[in-house]
Amino acid sequence: MQIHIARTLVLSLASLGAFSGAPAAAQTTAAAPASSSQGTLSQQELDQLLAPIALYPDSLLAQMFMAATYPLEIVEAERWQKANASLTGDALAKALEEQDWDASVKSLVNFPDVLAMMSEKLDMTSKLGDAFLAQQKQVMDTVQSLRVKAKEAGNLESNSQVVVKSEPQTIVIESANPQVVYVPQYNPTVVYGAWPYPSYPPYYYYPPPRYTAGPAVAFGAGVAVGAAWGYAWGHCNWHGGDININVNQNVNLNRNINRSNYTNINNGAWRHDAAHRRNAPYQNGQVARQYGGRSTAQVTQQREAYRGRVNQGDTGLNRTGNAARPSGTTRPTGTNRPTTGQRTNTDMGQNRANRPSTTNRPSTTNRPSTTNRPTGASRSSTARPAPQQGNAFSGANRSGASTRQASSRGSASRGGASRGSFGGGGGGRRR
Repeated sequence: MQIHIARTLVLSLASLGAFSGAPAAAQTTAAAPASSSQGTLSQQELDQLLAPIALYPDSLLAQMFMAATYPLEIVEAERWQKANASLTGDALAKALEEQDWDASVKSLVNFPDVLAMMSEKLDMTSKLGDAFLAQQKQVMDTVQSLRVKAKEAGNLESNSQVVVKSEPQTIVIESANPQVVYVPQYNPTVVYGAWPYPSYPPYYYYPPPRYTAGPAVAFGAGVAVGAAWGYAWGHCNWHGGDININVNQNVNLNRNINRSNYTNINNGAWRHDAAHRRNAPYQNGQVARQYGGRSTAQVTQQREAYRGRVNQGDTGLNRTGNAARPSGTTRPTGTNRPTTGQRTNTDMGQNRANRPSTTNRPSTTNRPSTTNRPTGASRSSTARPAPQQGNAFSGANRSGASTRQASSRGSASRGGASRGSFGGGGGGRRR
């Protein structure tokens, strides 16, 4: 099941040249500077991508950054969570320990809405993960610049759900209650004030009807993760531009996690684990080489090669593995094919080689029609002898002299019969 899902999603991710879920306005307005051909995003694109999540609490945002680099596991975890929605507390922690996903992905199972959002918007999630791998510091700096805009617009303040701390060159957002995490909901086209890039309006994670009239930033029901939030080992290091990992966090509170299974995760700066990528392609070619994976361009090229379109402009007629096979346009047509009489004995068999070809056989148009065939009257008597006996119409074409001669012979016959002769007519009366 997991293999089938992975193969399907790998092909889907390879075809994502651009984010399909962008607002329609972005496709109709004038184009801004395009992203690099190497798979990096422009500043305008980063603002557009990060605007919907820049105001999330730091602890949740750090997990999302890391988990986004494993898009296939995001999909698997979201489906698993739906199938096991009744699990909570220790039962959930024990069940998660049996899964082989990255720790960051497991941590998001506690947030079903966020996990579903990232799975349903997989193209956006993949783009976020690729950007975090290729432009990690720039991604985190962009979050800070967006937070500054929201604060200047008067839409980012502390409340009963979150605490907003302004530090030198950074704005930190933390949960007001460490055991409960609230996920904000806001319209990214409003909360930051006037948007500076008309050609790149912010993306939506949630559809616009999700936003209601009222405060610029709203909060739904908080998620009670407790002080022992499992697998939440990452923290945003805004000054260093990366994520710090502490595997031993909550070690005395959460004893359901066998931390010996995560020896590949080192404390300190977070490192991407390519094994959890599940063969999903990387958008950036340099990142793909760094982690020994495939880039989106390579996957696309391999797919085209499989279809027989190795060279640009090739129509795909000469497919791989069938190079010697003539294409449909070069195959001999019916008029150029050899007739049966010209085929060799190996093709036709010894007794069929001397048969006349179909081209030498008389066609139906050259055969004599029934109207041209000789009738019975004109056929030769030697070919078919005429019957010797007469019939009712015998002598119909004779001349008058012949008729009179025959009549005389009849009279003589009748005269003989009257003299008691049995010749001729037969049947005279006896006396």
